[in-house]
Amino acid sequence: MCGRFVQYQGVSDYLEVLASDRIVASGYDNQPIGRYNVAPGTRVSILHSVDEGLRIDSVHWGWAPFWAKGKRLDPINARVETVTTGKFFKQLWPKGRALVMADGWYEWVKDPDDPKKKQPYFIRLKSQAPMYFAALAEVHPGLEPHEGDGFVIITAASDKGMVDIHDRRPVVFTPECGREWLKTNLTEIQAGEMLMQYCQPSEYFEWYCVPQAVGNIKNEGCKLIHEVRHLI
Repeated sequence: MCGRFVQYQGVSDYLEVLASDRIVASGYDNQPIGRYNVAPGTRVSILHSVDEGLRIDSVHWGWAPFWAKGKRLDPINARVETVTTGKFFKQLWPKGRALVMADGWYEWVKDPDDPKKKQPYFIRLKSQAPMYFAALAEVHPGLEPHEGDGFVIITAASDKGMVDIHDRRPVVFTPECGREWLKTNLTEIQAGEMLMQYCQPSEYFEWYCVPQAVGNIKNEGCKLIHEVRHLI
């Protein structure tokens, strides 16, 4: 799963790799976003397509259809195995395709001797390049954030060594795949195939222990992704 992630570069840093030739209708600056502890329920900068080109919008992390509101917390993730066919995300699939720009994400591993103790890990590309999470979003047009806006990150099963950290992981696209994912003429079949076939493999990633402080969403700063010795 993906329940906490990092988005610290400036928007133009992500776009330079992803789509430097695309028009960004919303405009943007290159001030570092500087978020090292992005948590569910907060507003996050995401990238999606509109008729005029691309847009960067600040959207609530978590979404549910109107008929499921209030029954439980809005989901923050959608499983790749069911997102294209299930009823829950039917309103978003496939027109609500979006990308979440990120520099890595966190997972927690339980101590086998004491399940109450958990060690946080930070996972990033070995190249330390920007990454692009496949997402679905509902974004209403307008200058002000809409209370009905929301997004979910699409997750897949982990493989190889990453399974030891968590059995789920976000679908991470390369910049090339990210550009395809945002094309308005992408068919539903093509989009579904991308989710199943083009997630970057586990061997492209590295992970290491980070401070326990990341567990508190009030904590911020680059110290949260500094490597520490195994604490549990």
